[in-house]
Amino acid sequence: MTIRAVYFDLGGVIVRTGDREPRTKLAERLGMTYEELAKAVFENESSLRASLGAVSPQEHWADVIQRLGLPPSEADSVRQEFFAGDSLDLDLINFLRSLRPKYRTGLLSNAWSDMRAYLIGQNIADVFDTIVISAEVGIMKPDARIYQLALEKLGVAPAEAVFVDDFIVNIEGARAVGMYAIQFTRPDQTLEELKKLLQDHR
Repeated sequence: MTIRAVYFDLGGVIVRTGDREPRTKLAERLGMTYEELAKAVFENESSLRASLGAVSPQEHWADVIQRLGLPPSEADSVRQEFFAGDSLDLDLINFLRSLRPKYRTGLLSNAWSDMRAYLIGQNIADVFDTIVISAEVGIMKPDARIYQLALEKLGVAPAEAVFVDDFIVNIEGARAVGMYAIQFTRPDQTLEELKKLLQDHR
């Protein structure tokens, strides 16, 4: 069957922490390792609730700051320092732009409710024909329903779509509903795999 739609994840794929130094310095200042700090922000009940839209990003960060034993006044500076090393992969963005209008494009991300504002602020929201953010729909990957929702928004069957994500559990979730899926590793390798798949399913 011909592939008609290409979906990408954002964090860890299109946006990656290319410069670890700001987050490393922040972790050191807090007496933590880089990994411990990342877990404190992303791997806890508060982050899960924010990803489902049950709490705002501001409420989540207030929880993080409290657990780190810092005063609320430091929330904004800690947040900025934490993400200071993140950057957009403009080559991937340009590749996605080049796919249209032959292919429809979608973003499918487990993310907090400030994600859409970030996309607009970075001038990349227009790259996607649809944007599905977990906090807005109350469902997270790898739940089958979020893939099905993304497919419905572009009007394509699972076998007409491919999804790129860095987490294998999300890749398995996409494959479970019948989509093609590629695990993101290196940008060049991922694009090579994706181009071959699209070539084979024209």
